[in-house]
Amino acid sequence: MRWWDGFAMSMTMPAALIATLGASIADLGGWGAAVLWAISMLIAMGVNWIYTELATMFPDSSGGITHYAAEAWKKHAPWVAPLASVGYWFPWGTNLATYGAITGALIQAQWFPDTVWTMNIGPLELSLPILIGIGVILFMYLINIVGVRMTMAFVYITAGILMIPLFSFIVLPLFSGDWTPAELTWNLHGMEGLRKALVWLYIMAWTTFGIEVCATFAPEYKDSVKDTTRAIKAAVLFCMGVFFLIPITLGGYAGEAAIQDDPATFFVASFGTLVGGASDIMVLCLIASLLLIMTTSVADASRVLFNMGKTGITIRAVGKLNKRGVPVRALNVMLVLNIVVLVVLQSPLAIIVTGNLGYILTHIFAVSGFFMLRKDRPEAKRPIRLPNFFVPLSIALTAFMVLILVVGATGFSITGYGGFKELAIALGVLATGVVIWLFVQKNDKRKAAELDSVDA
Repeated sequence: MRWWDGFAMSMTMPAALIATLGASIADLGGWGAAVLWAISMLIAMGVNWIYTELATMFPDSSGGITHYAAEAWKKHAPWVAPLASVGYWFPWGTNLATYGAITGALIQAQWFPDTVWTMNIGPLELSLPILIGIGVILFMYLINIVGVRMTMAFVYITAGILMIPLFSFIVLPLFSGDWTPAELTWNLHGMEGLRKALVWLYIMAWTTFGIEVCATFAPEYKDSVKDTTRAIKAAVLFCMGVFFLIPITLGGYAGEAAIQDDPATFFVASFGTLVGGASDIMVLCLIASLLLIMTTSVADASRVLFNMGKTGITIRAVGKLNKRGVPVRALNVMLVLNIVVLVVLQSPLAIIVTGNLGYILTHIFAVSGFFMLRKDRPEAKRPIRLPNFFVPLSIALTAFMVLILVVGATGFSITGYGGFKELAIALGVLATGVVIWLFVQKNDKRKAAELDSVDA
């Protein structure tokens, strides 16, 4: 892989914006959403700049930021390794459910608007979008079973297609008489507005911080040092522009009232008026961009789960590759997980807020690990050594992310997407990861003791 391969992988983040853009504009106002997306991206830029040093400290690891966290904390708190690993893997691993649900909703809105049946199976409810989402999950599973070459080809195709709706969202509204940015609002006022902003920064972190996927593939770049740095920098600059502009251009064109009425699929109506009879093609392009993020998510999460099994952080059985070098067992776990999550949670934003607890916690451990590694391993090899002012910056970013985590995880209800159930699931997943790690560690010690007794 070269840096542009990593950059192509990071194109999942503009695609991921589809999941939360409408809800953010509806709740924050167009200007509030634009400014907050830009702030979130600035935070992500600082965080990911720090990862350029950490990625080149551990160029042979496929664990990404989870490995940075584990290495930094293993002397002080070894339980951070399973907590960070599961916290990172769960949101990336459940992206098939998140964007499968959105794909189903888009297909229903564009081609089957009158097909609104539901079917109850005990406490669970199935509908056309959910069944389509399950079909998408199975399709993406099969794509990744084929291997990394097929995956990268699919990434480039869908990344190229993504440029079409991005161009439409950013440029076409500017030449339309219906674009009225002056009518966009700012819905962040006083202390309640500050709390709302922190909750939305919690939600937005999933989309903006996700450019760290560039660092996850550091061992697979031709030049780990240069390619990792270039990929992250390119991703930061591109995403910052996209995240700030789209709420203003598309929000000003669609109108806040229309977005509030249908935050999940308002894109469909916007396509219909922007490009007329070509709306079918544009929705297909939008769906292709969602397939891009699902492809990257499966590639990233399966590698992380494989690495967790290989290093004994979770059940070792998933740390195996097949004859073609594909982590099939990890993919099988993700297939089952995504179908269950999709059927149980159903709402894309509910899935995101559930996974974000562990995801932000992992970033907290990884960024704080930067100054801990500077302190504990001052002589370690650092092919990229950042200026010393990044040490206090990493401390400030850690503190701010802790604030976002605390306020965000306890304020799901402010957005209307999530509550106690989502928080309980998130905490349960993290706790289960630590319990499995303790079991594996105990089992490894028992086997080591048995071998020692045989040798004696």
